[in-house]
Amino acid sequence: MNPAENYILNQPEPYRSIVLHLQIIIENTISEVDLKYKYRIPFYYIDNKPFCYLNVNLKEQFVDLGFWNGGDITVHLEDLTTAKRKVIKSLRYSSLEEIDETILINVLKDAYSVKDKMFNH
Repeated sequence: MNPAENYILNQPEPYRSIVLHLQIIIENTISEVDLKYKYRIPFYYIDNKPFCYLNVNLKEQFVDLGFWNGGDITVHLEDLTTAKRKVIKSLRYSSLEEIDETILINVLKDAYSVKDKMFNH
């Protein structure tokens, strides 16, 4: 097992289930993603460039699905948070029930559609 998989499987519930569910949706929506372990969290890369990451925040009790260059995302902006970050925007989930797969897939596809622009920054 690689470190990213260890990170995911070692999370307490409900976070493990949330991350596993997100992992399935991400990998089924964007087939080119490559799961790596960077910055001590699972990080998805496309063509060796960062795309998005999964970070469990136990203190604040949510899973952060962060998009490396969220400023280029144009859909569901009302569902994304910047959390005082300048570039990264994320979807946050505290339970499996909070995951709206339609929104998630739309955001993933939109982030993927601007990946070439994103990678030129």
